[in-house]
Amino acid sequence: MNTGAIVFFVLQRTVDVLISGLQIAMLLRAIFSWFDPMQEGRISTFLLIVTEPVILPIRALCQKMHWFEGLPLDIPFLLTWILLSVLQTLVISL
Repeated sequence: MNTGAIVFFVLQRTVDVLISGLQIAMLLRAIFSWFDPMQEGRISTFLLIVTEPVILPIRALCQKMHWFEGLPLDIPFLLTWILLSVLQTLVISL
């Protein structure tokens, strides 16, 4: 195995692990929102700080385009999850 292939493999696995970690944080954030709806706890605050920068661009786009207004679900959150899953699949398949 040459050095380039090793570096690519390490980068590929690193991105895969980071995306998985972000998805776990998003899942935990959703679960904690049931118990701490105002997100005032330490764990809830941490999860908000970690996940919101990733969700924010999708949320801003949906608000700007007036998509999904008035729905009881957090659609930008779900769209971000789906986009991360697609990105993870693309990274793994390379």
